[in-house]
Amino acid sequence: MRTANLAIVFTDIKGFTERTSKQTLEQNEKLLKTHNDLLAPLFKGLGGRIVKTIGDAFMVTFESPTSAVLAGVAVQDALWTYNQKAITEEQLHVRVAINVGEVRLEGNDVFGEPVNIAARVEGVAEADEVTFTESVYLSMNRAELPAEELGRFELKGIPEQIRLYKVTKSTTAGEPPFANKGLARLADGTRSTSGTHKAFEAATKALESTSEVASKAFESTSRLVESSLVSAEKKGMPRKRLGLIGAGALVVAAALFFLFGRSPIDRAIDDAASAKTEERRGKIDAAKKLIAAEHSAKDRSWYLGQLSEKLGENAAAGHYAAAARAGSRDAENQLIKLLGHQKCQLRSAAADALADLQVKRARGALEDLAEDGGPGDGEQVLVFGCNSKQAASTALQRLNKD
Repeated sequence: MRTANLAIVFTDIKGFTERTSKQTLEQNEKLLKTHNDLLAPLFKGLGGRIVKTIGDAFMVTFESPTSAVLAGVAVQDALWTYNQKAITEEQLHVRVAINVGEVRLEGNDVFGEPVNIAARVEGVAEADEVTFTESVYLSMNRAELPAEELGRFELKGIPEQIRLYKVTKSTTAGEPPFANKGLARLADGTRSTSGTHKAFEAATKALESTSEVASKAFESTSRLVESSLVSAEKKGMPRKRLGLIGAGALVVAAALFFLFGRSPIDRAIDDAASAKTEERRGKIDAAKKLIAAEHSAKDRSWYLGQLSEKLGENAAAGHYAAAARAGSRDAENQLIKLLGHQKCQLRSAAADALADLQVKRARGALEDLAEDGGPGDGEQVLVFGCNSKQAASTALQRLNKD
């Protein structure tokens, strides 16, 4: 018997049974074709293996829990963009549920309790969200995808309660709910020619609403790549080479998005963080000048937090806290993310700020830090010591008390 430790993803369409009972056979087939054409390339492009499809449901395995969650957010962002243009009757709202664990491999199928748990999580998951178990949360790259705890759930047929989480959504108006974090990673997983075409098309569609300049860059690149692939295919270029061209095009497109789809302040902050020592002060001053010109106090605090964090300064937590007090949920998420920072002082400052702000959803991350600590705990820094483990414990006491 062969076994493997895999992330298991289940998806299904909200209200599918009710919809199919009211639609013609042709309408049902069109619905499923649209659904499959949107989702399948995203799963494959991010390294997933589609084990089976049953009606409106996908079962997909990933070797990486992070890739599984990225695929989930890519699916939701692509569907969000599709739904912006679709009439109500044709919109698609999908549940995504993920679990990870050791499964049995038999032929092309997988079996075991991790599969059963993933299926049960799908039953309690909300549409338009990406819901996953604590085992996924503990094994994924939490710095890449902020998450929030939903609590413990009793699942049918599972003896113990299961703690569930969901990926935190972006709060930026007019932006896909998960800020295209999964779609921007498509280039890393694309391997086949047909998968490249479809994954690139899906990424283009979903990313076109993010930025006018980025949209034009993606559209131009898409047309260029498509014509180049068709021309090369007619000339008999090997399929392997075609796949490499397509994957390379995705890399170019992603680079165009990050280059042109980001604000001047974001680019100035990155320039300051990557500058040589002799140039850094000037770059920092230039970034701060742009930040000071922002009209919104919330945005100014957010950008100062970004600059401080990328420079490794302890002040980052204070800036994010100010932004959070002004209503920025992204700043709260960034504070939670800082609990996993390599620098002890930043972890401690973030824990204090989350307690000050009474961010209850940070409790799970604080518990992890209080239990495990992190690099630099107990080391002497100048005349002071640092203990982020103790800072997290104190923050938890304050959260529980207030």
